[in-house]
Amino acid sequence: MSLAPVRPARRLPRRILQLYVGLALYGASSAFLVRAGLGLDPWDVFHQGLAERTGWSIGTVSVAVGALVLLLWVPLRQRPGLGTVSNVFAVGLTMDATLAVLPDVHGTLAQAALLTAGIVLNGVATGLYIAACFGPGPRDGLMTGLHRRTGRSLRLVRTGIELTVLAAGVLLGGTAGVGTVAYALAIGPLSQLFLRVFALPAATGSPAGSPAPAPAPAPAPAQG
Repeated sequence: MSLAPVRPARRLPRRILQLYVGLALYGASSAFLVRAGLGLDPWDVFHQGLAERTGWSIGTVSVAVGALVLLLWVPLRQRPGLGTVSNVFAVGLTMDATLAVLPDVHGTLAQAALLTAGIVLNGVATGLYIAACFGPGPRDGLMTGLHRRTGRSLRLVRTGIELTVLAAGVLLGGTAGVGTVAYALAIGPLSQLFLRVFALPAATGSPAGSPAPAPAPAPAPAQG
């Protein structure tokens, strides 16, 4: 799902930096939500539930689930990009790395502060890696692929997927709570804001005085 025009080759270093910084911050922000203990986004509720059952780390589960979701792109005829493949590995690895050094927090105020920081950082990360225009994350590609194949609205497809993984995650023992609701309400506006903040400039050679094209609105990803 491309959100901006193709950029000249000279902007490639910035785009690559933006992609990997965004993915690393996404993993770190997910770790913040885990340590806050007030509820995760739907996909991470599912990842955490599977981690509880398998004994794997939540980051390892995230990588495994991302790879399996990517396989579902084949019948949907979706084409992965550098960002898609990088998302599978980078988010889970940085999530585990952050959890290894980030201690648990105690007390409602400290938990709420960490939750807020995690949600805002997630919005920053989303704006960074999506605006780099290297392709959607595997879970977003599943959503857009099902939308294209079924003819259902993106809103309906996304809601159906996220409710399914959330319910499965809760049944498996994942943490859902006020943080899950706060994430759902805040991540859309935050992502849209930071998509505009981190949008790359328009290609040179545009007619003089033409405004830079803004990224097209897109549904905020649950997790890559």
